[in-house]
Amino acid sequence: MVFRRTARMLRRLMCGRLGPVWLWKALLLFVVIAFAGQLLGIIFNRSSVQPATQSIFSSPDAQGPPLGSCQPHTHIMFLKTHKTASSTVLNMLYRFGDEHNLRFALPLGYQLGYPLPFNTHRVKGYRGPRAIEFHIMGNHMRFNKPEVEKVMPADTFYFSIIRDPVALAESSFAYYKEVAPAFRKAKGLGDFADDPRKYYDPRLRNNHYAKNLLWFDFGLDHNANFSLALARRGEDLIRKTFKLILVSEYFDQSMILLRHALCWPLDAVVSFSLNARQQKPSGSGGMSGSWVGKAAAGVGFKGVNQQAKGPPNLSLTENQREKLRQWNSLDWYLYRAFNRTFWEDVDRFGRTQMEREVALLRMRREDLARVCLRDGGKPVEAHRIRDKNIRPFQSGLVKILGYELQPGLDNSTRTSCVRMIRPEIQYKDLLDSKQFPQLAAAQVPPGQQGQVVMVAVGGTFLRQDAARKRETPEEGMKDWDGSRLLRRNQTLIRVHGKRKFR
Repeated sequence: MVFRRTARMLRRLMCGRLGPVWLWKALLLFVVIAFAGQLLGIIFNRSSVQPATQSIFSSPDAQGPPLGSCQPHTHIMFLKTHKTASSTVLNMLYRFGDEHNLRFALPLGYQLGYPLPFNTHRVKGYRGPRAIEFHIMGNHMRFNKPEVEKVMPADTFYFSIIRDPVALAESSFAYYKEVAPAFRKAKGLGDFADDPRKYYDPRLRNNHYAKNLLWFDFGLDHNANFSLALARRGEDLIRKTFKLILVSEYFDQSMILLRHALCWPLDAVVSFSLNARQQKPSGSGGMSGSWVGKAAAGVGFKGVNQQAKGPPNLSLTENQREKLRQWNSLDWYLYRAFNRTFWEDVDRFGRTQMEREVALLRMRREDLARVCLRDGGKPVEAHRIRDKNIRPFQSGLVKILGYELQPGLDNSTRTSCVRMIRPEIQYKDLLDSKQFPQLAAAQVPPGQQGQVVMVAVGGTFLRQDAARKRETPEEGMKDWDGSRLLRRNQTLIRVHGKRKFR
């Protein structure tokens, strides 16, 4: 109608001899083009004001199935055992604490005095029982309950994770072959398994990696001769303190139990496997694929020519696996005992409900991997990762893999994705600088900002600046605030002037 009326008006004008016919045709064409331009502008303007796409991390799926009226736990102690997927679990704790501004009981270096029994003065900023509220403790330590209880509140939730001793021995051999004398002497893991006593000397430092490593990490005597009475006493001690023991081989089921125990949303326990090592599997321990997870906190070994040596030989016969179970008999007892308990917990939870929630967990992991990670979420070699803040350090004779982020992420999504893949060492440094901003600025030498050099000191992995002070306590060593530390009977003593405080 609008076009017809306009055309009639223009004809009258043209017929009134106001101009030739071609002029009114040109005017008509101009009006049509202007009208079409206005119409298209309205359409494009409407499309441009559509609301921004919601981040996947704020979607309803992030919460997962309802948990009832429980309140989230914020006082948590995780015993980070070696070679058990514990770095992935620690990342979850780091993320949750980071997002909720919780205070971590952080080490002076990267481990809480390991392999010595834990002492409170290994915690940066510790000022005595209940002087400061610490929410989360989770870096490597040799468990020492009385000292831990001085740091953590009375309502702390204690949990840990275990792994089949054979699979654990494979991973330990791969990462500590140049650190543990017992492993260094053996040509391969099979040679070690055939006659462990030929290679093992309990007096040599770092040989704890080669025998009953779980038992050692729990603070027990890993060189003790096995007896059923001793094994049961150790089990009872652990049960009295730890409310939940996860099992590495059933990681997803473990995460569901942990989520309900802590009353956390689903996204808090969704993870990507961190510190994966590039190593063909040997067919045991329940791992699969061309990469096997759970390396040490990645660093280079000082003085080791990594390029000159290939990956260690981890092949085992079934007879050799059985020999490793006998050699690690205390660990094997713990694994079987807590594996039974684990499935009793699953039965109480409900097998059908467990299957349903594990499926949701895996779907959520796939969704987040599709959004966050390149190459479908497949781990890649460290040198392919351009962002040094998410590039894992390399350890021993095996390659530690990491992840590349998807390009083009919005700021909020990118922040959440980076938290999920940030390696343990970089994340610890970030939290450290967040809790101690003045000290963080003062500790970086001029011209070395952003440069992190890792070395190994007696099997303990440190930044170069921390290595100068040494993670292993020595007489005359100073704490983070300048106080002198003395060692007496493997207990650190802080010295202020003439007074000494245990």
